[in-house]
Amino acid sequence: MTRLSIDEAVDLIENAPLYELGRRAFAKKLELHPDRITTFIVDRNINYTNACWVDCKFCAFYRHHHDEDAYILSFEQIGKKIEELIAIGGTQILFQGGVHPKLKIEWYEDLVEYISKHYPSITIHGFSAVEIDYIAKISKISSKEVLSRLKAKGLYSMPGAGAEILSDRVRDIIAPRKCDTKVWLDIHKQAHELGIKTTATMMFGTVETTREIVEHFDHLRRLQDQTGGFRAFILWSFQGKNTKLLAENPQIQKQSSNRYLRLLAVARLYLDNFANIQSSWVTQGSYVGQLALKFGANDLGSTMMEENVVAAAGAKFSMNQAQMIQLIQDVGEIAAKRNTNYDILERF
Repeated sequence: MTRLSIDEAVDLIENAPLYELGRRAFAKKLELHPDRITTFIVDRNINYTNACWVDCKFCAFYRHHHDEDAYILSFEQIGKKIEELIAIGGTQILFQGGVHPKLKIEWYEDLVEYISKHYPSITIHGFSAVEIDYIAKISKISSKEVLSRLKAKGLYSMPGAGAEILSDRVRDIIAPRKCDTKVWLDIHKQAHELGIKTTATMMFGTVETTREIVEHFDHLRRLQDQTGGFRAFILWSFQGKNTKLLAENPQIQKQSSNRYLRLLAVARLYLDNFANIQSSWVTQGSYVGQLALKFGANDLGSTMMEENVVAAAGAKFSMNQAQMIQLIQDVGEIAAKRNTNYDILERF
């Protein structure tokens, strides 16, 4: 198999006709998923705290821990949210918070153990590489030990958040306190070696170049070649409302649907060792999210019972299970509810 090179991928993004990109990406998707099943998951994002010391300029959600509206959810509050999820047939919680400056490994162990014991039917997909990195530092242990201890308490899977663009030039501008590219990749590698599967993400549309976007793809493809530990790739566009980054860089423009679909299609072609690519209807809206299924995506992600981070930056699209099934069926595909592993639970 001849793989796309970085130069070829940059050229496709910048110069290929959109229709041609869609045709090629859809053909690649059908190679991997000939049954034409498009999956989704019923889950809930639980942001256990909004207190964060990282101060990412692109984030409108975080507060400093001494701010009046900073919070840490109690275990009972988290439990109530999980019970509401179970009541609508949910199977997974996506657990992320701000990077709280005071919470150490023992707090996280207690939290994961509480959920595992009280709600054994729920899969815990939680804690970004950035959170793991900080928990290790404040607890004076290695990131591998953090992952190992959380896995022992019931952590099943890790999201790809905190990647943004895997370019230290970009990271130094938009999130200078965040872990660098090597640390993000190393933590995912450690997770994979411990048997914790993860997802990979990208947030585009800030100050990155097209080449840096493709170099991000390349980092992911190389690590996936080594470990096979990524379940899926998800990309979304920067949502600028209420963010310091947009205030400081008014030249940053809202990303077009054309740009999103181009990047999605080339991701499908470049990431030839990723089984699943997710559509980001949360930032693009339901109809571009649906169109993404013709540009390489085979998964619509979550029904998003709750989402706070992107909403704080101005993107407030929502969708229930029935709407998701309809969108999938309207493009001639079979809708199926899945779990974290991408096992099919129910077809529609």
